[in-house]
Amino acid sequence: QVQLVESGGGLVQPGGSLRLSCVASGTIFSINAMGWYRQAPGKQRELVAAITRGGSANYADSVKGRFTISRDNTKNTVYLQMGSLKPEDTAVYYCNAEVITSPWYAQNGYWGQGTQVTVSS
Repeated sequence: QVQLVESGGGLVQPGGSLRLSCVASGTIFSINAMGWYRQAPGKQRELVAAITRGGSANYADSVKGRFTISRDNTKNTVYLQMGSLKPEDTAVYYCNAEVITSPWYAQNGYWGQGTQVTVSS
């Protein structure tokens, strides 16, 4: 079993910053891509940013230049540094990881439970 636990969400004023963290634990042989998604009320879950094991990142157009994704492979952890936050960034943010639990198994995707980010004055 694999668990992903997010932390770092909260209430922040427009223009402020937050840093989200997500730690993967359990039966892990290797982790390929890791990413952050978000879901606002009444909207579909959308990709915010993703990063490969080698560190190549891609971002949604709406967050380019404001958010930075990074990871520490030694800690099975992915981060999302969010800056210049806007009210429209308000959502539940979910961590996702493509985990290989054994060298004989294909990867599977796992999700965290989500962390609320609210941008409001």
